[in-house]
Amino acid sequence: MRERRRWSRRLPVRALQVSLDIAMLAAAFVFAYLLRFDFQIPARSWSDLTRQLPYAVAIQFGVLAVAGVYSFIWRYVGMPELRSFARTALTSMLLLLALRLFLPVSRQVWRIPISIIVVDTVLGFGFLFGMRVLRRALYERKERLKRQAAGDNQDRKPVLLVGAGVAGVLAAREILNRGDMKLAVKGFVDDDPAKQGALIHDFRVLGTTDDLPRLVKELKVEQVVITIARITRGDIVRIIDICQKIPVKLRIIPGLYDILQGKVQVTRIRNVQIEDLLGREPVSLDEDQIGKFLAGKRVMVTGAGGSIGSELARQVARYGPSQLLLVDRAEFGLFNIDMEMRRNWPELSIVPLVADVGEESRVCSMFSAYWPQVVLHAAAHKHVPMMESNPAEAIKNNVLATRLLGRVSGEFGVETFVMISTDKAVRPTSVMGASKRVAELVVQDLAFRYKTRFVAVRFGNVIGSAGSVVPIFREQIRRGGPVTVTHPDMRRYFMTIPEASQLVLQAGAMGAGGEIFILDMGEPVRILDLAVAMITLTGLKPFEEMDIVFTGLRPGEKLHEELELLGEGIAKTRHPKIFIGKLAAYPPEQVERALIRLEQLAVAGNRDDIRAFLNFLLPEATLAVRRESEERRVRPGDYRDTDRPTPVS
Repeated sequence: MRERRRWSRRLPVRALQVSLDIAMLAAAFVFAYLLRFDFQIPARSWSDLTRQLPYAVAIQFGVLAVAGVYSFIWRYVGMPELRSFARTALTSMLLLLALRLFLPVSRQVWRIPISIIVVDTVLGFGFLFGMRVLRRALYERKERLKRQAAGDNQDRKPVLLVGAGVAGVLAAREILNRGDMKLAVKGFVDDDPAKQGALIHDFRVLGTTDDLPRLVKELKVEQVVITIARITRGDIVRIIDICQKIPVKLRIIPGLYDILQGKVQVTRIRNVQIEDLLGREPVSLDEDQIGKFLAGKRVMVTGAGGSIGSELARQVARYGPSQLLLVDRAEFGLFNIDMEMRRNWPELSIVPLVADVGEESRVCSMFSAYWPQVVLHAAAHKHVPMMESNPAEAIKNNVLATRLLGRVSGEFGVETFVMISTDKAVRPTSVMGASKRVAELVVQDLAFRYKTRFVAVRFGNVIGSAGSVVPIFREQIRRGGPVTVTHPDMRRYFMTIPEASQLVLQAGAMGAGGEIFILDMGEPVRILDLAVAMITLTGLKPFEEMDIVFTGLRPGEKLHEELELLGEGIAKTRHPKIFIGKLAAYPPEQVERALIRLEQLAVAGNRDDIRAFLNFLLPEATLAVRRESEERRVRPGDYRDTDRPTPVS
């Protein structure tokens, strides 16, 4: 009944639209004749006109109906509808030309002159589309007047849009059409000389970013919105500096990648965040290679509830795996990513598995039930100071669990095993870094033993991951400070979580087995500069309105992280941001003896014993071992020189 009433309301409107279209087509045909004869149609031609008009209009209207033009809603007509009208006009013109050329001469009266066919087509379909554009313009004007009558235009905030490119045009159009944003666009600024003075959606490009101080004052602008799809870190810093000196509130739209992926809307304008300053150019991927690597495969992601693991799951889903296995021992994190994946990819087969990857029986049961073809191993303990206090757990989770998961992967014929490593594995000074370096040795050792392609991917800090510096600073600022920095000269590499995850998949797709891939992290960022920038973005002055306190290096930390071992060198790959570390593998029998000893030490749980053995196992490691108040448990004679693994080519 409801559907019937809806159609009963539509019928009068549809009848009016059809009547208007027929009238416009007929008028266009008559006007084409008038133009043909300079508005003085001979009597004989008037006779031809009256005979030809009905069947010409019938053909044009029939093509319109078949093409589905009457399914368009007039007030939303746009470029897609224009393309449909153009195709319809061309089709009808070709039909009329065919009749003109192939009708017998005896039917001369029905043969429309070619010039009239062409002019009639242009005029007729121009009239039809013009009516629809006029309807949309009237509708939008009516909506604007309605909002003004309601008084909501008075509390709209005047804004300037920085960037008159694709993203800027999208933002301007959406702001113009929506009344709930409470924004009044005054115009664009853009540093492109070719765009100066241009008019976009009734908004003019008023100048460059250097003109912002003048424009903000003249137009009484309250907000400046960055609408550049792929803005560089340097440009954001420059615009922030300009806006702080004016001063005016600075905001930004999401990245164009997120908009096109449907994650956010262009109108989701937000404050500039530290991720915008640390983020880099979008990653260029070999989509075909990754597609072959993942499409139609059963993919297992360990640590799926964590920052990297959850993003890996999102990225994998884009390539259409046959099944996605989400593994984590933390129930809450696993629940969240499982719900998100089912909401965003309802057609994908997703299996959440609560499991500890260090428990052999559970790992074997998962593999025997699902037989994964690709394993992305992101499960790990990563908090440096915490692992200094719990080294046995770091060994169990980062080393022994990696060995177990890798061995079972090899036995079950997994095609590719990718382990997530860290820049802290380079000349490690912490238990966490040393444990990840040993895990790299495990991956190389497994590559000798099985047909599975075992690779490790090493990168630095990811922006916004759980326990990292950015969310810590953000929480400290929210509480009113102070912001704590360990050392004024501490520097770290940073990469966005999506960027790191995408490059991990690319490295996994190109690995032959046994490689340790190193991701290009760009230039390291000074943590003090990071703290200053985050405080500044909140509108406060560092050291004046919010203090920064230096607390000193924590156990296991070092001032500068590195991405390659001394003398190790790196080799280029086909991808400009992925390199291969030239790390020689250790002899399998010596790696096996070292792992047995590490397992014994992890069970015993003595922290200093574990640190001492890691220093012995990794000549480049410099872990602190303090025994001033206790008897030494590890003596120089405890290990023979032959026990120390020596790299082999």
